[in-house]
Amino acid sequence: MKFVLRLLVLFVFLLAGIVFVKEYWEQGADGIRKITNTNRGGLANTEVNYGSEVDRIANEFGLPAHYLKALIVLECSGRKKVPSRYEKHVFNRLKKVREGKKAIYEGITRENIKDASDEALKNLASSWGPFQLMGYQCLKLGINVSDVRGPEAIYWGVKWINEEYGYKLRQGKFDHAFRMHNTGSPTGRTHDPNYTKNGARYMEYFSVK
Repeated sequence: MKFVLRLLVLFVFLLAGIVFVKEYWEQGADGIRKITNTNRGGLANTEVNYGSEVDRIANEFGLPAHYLKALIVLECSGRKKVPSRYEKHVFNRLKKVREGKKAIYEGITRENIKDASDEALKNLASSWGPFQLMGYQCLKLGINVSDVRGPEAIYWGVKWINEEYGYKLRQGKFDHAFRMHNTGSPTGRTHDPNYTKNGARYMEYFSVK
């Protein structure tokens, strides 16, 4: 009876160990990397869909590719076809700027959008592409919204990142960089409390690829 009980206990421990390894760790040629079931697909998708392009453009701008890839996982899980995300509160603020009821919003003035239709404002109030760049950021870049969701989406996204907070990346202040991308402030409170923590883990994964 004791022998059977010991075998049962051993089996339970072995089963728990297998589940732990499968769910949290992946053995690779370059070592053990922590990967959860919830992000494994996003990591793989990002490398397949954007890996070589990000490497090339990151090198062009002198930015860390592993940060950019981690950001893509956070923002769209590495999907090739990325749905837009409309933010009604942004639309309402831009509308007030267009109507002269608000002087400026995120650097956008009435002069920038005085002729914009409601549909155009909705595009400006939505986030697009693998970096989920807000449409109104296109006005600062001097491009159309279609550019940040088209074949050059990575280039324009990286260009914007470089201009907005590339200096943080060059300083190695990645926590600040993630927060600036998500909130506009280096100390902003992210919508997901694990946003920067997950970003750091994804960076670690891509840094050893």
